[in-house]
Amino acid sequence: MAADELSVQLYTVRDHVDQDLAGTLARLVDIGFRRVEPWALVRRADQYAELLPAAGLVAPSAHEHLIGADADVDAVFDAADRVGVTTVIDPHVPVERWGTREDIRLIARELADVSARAADRGLTVGYHNHAFELETRIDGVSALEVFAEEAPEDIILEVDTYWAEVGGEPAAELLTRLGDRVRFIHVKDGPRTKVDRDQVAVGAGVLPIADILAASPRSMRVIELDDHAGDVFEALRASFDHLKELEG
Repeated sequence: MAADELSVQLYTVRDHVDQDLAGTLARLVDIGFRRVEPWALVRRADQYAELLPAAGLVAPSAHEHLIGADADVDAVFDAADRVGVTTVIDPHVPVERWGTREDIRLIARELADVSARAADRGLTVGYHNHAFELETRIDGVSALEVFAEEAPEDIILEVDTYWAEVGGEPAAELLTRLGDRVRFIHVKDGPRTKVDRDQVAVGAGVLPIADILAASPRSMRVIELDDHAGDVFEALRASFDHLKELEG
């Protein structure tokens, strides 16, 4: 994947976005990013629609809740259209909903209903994992893989490779099993702890980044840090440069 196809999850720089979205986007462009993955898509749709193209950025994917009490699917789809997003990814379904195969089947059905509505708007729906979907086992199989079995093929996966590893699944092996169902991966690094602030620039932690990338060659790479103890822009620049070096 070419360097200009790397993306960054804007949650990484959320405090800077709150203070100065235009200035934050300019700093990401200076690093080399040409793609971003917005969060708070509905709330910031007007800003994103104006400022992303002005900065020379596109947003092929975005995070927004699609099921649950706080989900407003029509508003999400309208925001996606406005910003130019083509894949909307639900970033989190609560852990208590993943305990049994029937629980997971219900999640899959709910997202299938959303996906059918999304298709009418030319949009794709996906799901993004945390650690618990890998820690939870159903008949010896991770809950995330059970979800992949139960959900229609048109629901894609964005595998957070760091949280997969924290959840006990080697990310490269997981990506190989899931295959082309994975269209996006979150690439992050650190010591495999559940402390967000322990995360570091990609390449500075313990994850086998080269193996992870090789296991999902066609997925879009989205760099993210949930939190970071140092300068987050320096960490993003180091992450970008490391991935650029690995993938040419």
